[in-house]
Amino acid sequence: MRAYRYVISVLAIIFGGIFLYLYIQFSALSNMDFTPPAISIDTAIAKTEVWPSLIQSVGTIRAARGVNLSTESDGEIISLNVEPGQLVETGTIILELNNREELARKEKLRASLELKQLLFDRDSRLIKQKSIPMSRYDETRANLREVKAELAEINAILDTKVVVAPFSGTIGVIRVDIGDYVEIDTEVTSLQNLNRLELDFSLPAKHAPKLKKGQNITLTTDAFGDQVFSATLRDIDSRIHPSTRNILLRGELTNGQGLLPGMFVRLSIDLDRPRKLVTVPEIAVGYSLQGDTIYVIRDEDDRSFAEPVIVEVGENSGGSTSIIKGISPGMRVTTAGQNKLFRGAVVTYNVSKD
Repeated sequence: MRAYRYVISVLAIIFGGIFLYLYIQFSALSNMDFTPPAISIDTAIAKTEVWPSLIQSVGTIRAARGVNLSTESDGEIISLNVEPGQLVETGTIILELNNREELARKEKLRASLELKQLLFDRDSRLIKQKSIPMSRYDETRANLREVKAELAEINAILDTKVVVAPFSGTIGVIRVDIGDYVEIDTEVTSLQNLNRLELDFSLPAKHAPKLKKGQNITLTTDAFGDQVFSATLRDIDSRIHPSTRNILLRGELTNGQGLLPGMFVRLSIDLDRPRKLVTVPEIAVGYSLQGDTIYVIRDEDDRSFAEPVIVEVGENSGGSTSIIKGISPGMRVTTAGQNKLFRGAVVTYNVSKD
C-alpha cells in the first residue's frame, strides 16, 4: 500500500508540474499582441486639374512639293548632272538621254523650213500679181505649215529626252547610272522641297464636328525622342471615306526642322476646350481584368486603413491619370506598396513628391 501511495504522489507531482508549466505558457501567450504591424506605403492626394481636350492619332510627314522624277521616253542615258542630296533650282537638267537621231531630224526639218518659207514668200508675191493659180499658193502655204508642225513635234520629242527639275528642292537617291538603257516611266530619283512640310492623318468620323482649321497640333517621332514639333490644322476633307469611316486631314508644320517626308509621327490635336478632371499619379492605379483599382486611405482614430476602390480611368498625361468615376478630389490614394495591401490593412504612409 505504501508503494502505491508513493507512486501516486510522484505522478501527481509530475503532472502538476506539467500543468503549471502549460498554464504559465498559455497565460503569457494570451497576454501577447498578435496584431500585424502597420504596412508602410507612399500616398498622394487626388486633385482637380485643368486639362486640354486632346485627340490622339498617328500620321505621315510629306513635302508640300515633292515628286518622283521619271523618264518620259526610252533610250540610253548619256549624262547625269546631279548628286544625291544636292539642292537644285527650277529648270535644272537632271538627266539626258541619247538624242542624236532627233537632233539630226531637227536640222533636216530646219533646212526644209527655210526652203518652204522662201517658196511661200515668192508665191505670196506672185499671187498678188495673179501670176500663179490659187491652188499653187494654197499648196505652198500647206507645205510650210506641215514643216512647222513637224519641227514642233521633234522639239516635243527632244523635251522628253531630258528630265528637268519642276521646282527647287533636294535630290534623293539616284536609281540609274550613265550608260543604262531605260524604258518610259523609269524612276530616276525623288525631288523634295524640305522648306515646307505637311502632315497627313485621319480621324474617326465622330470627331468631325469638333475639328476646325487653325487648331494646334503637337507631334513626336521616334527619330527625335521626346522632341516635340508643332503644326496647325490646315485642310479638312469634304467627305468621310466610305470604307474606313475616317476623315482625311492635313496639317502644316510650323517647326519641322530635321523631319523628312515619309516619317511616321504620333500627334495630338488640341480642341481648345479645357476640362476640369480629377487626377491621381499614374502609378496609383492597379489594372486587372476584374477592374481598375485604387487603394484609398481611411483615417480612423489614431490609425489609417487601406480600402480598395474600383475606378473608371480616363486618359493619361505627364505621369498623371484622370479618374472619371470612383475618386473625389482630396482623397488620399496609395502610390507605392499596393502589392502588400488588402482590404482593411493598417498602414503608415509618406506623402509622394509629385
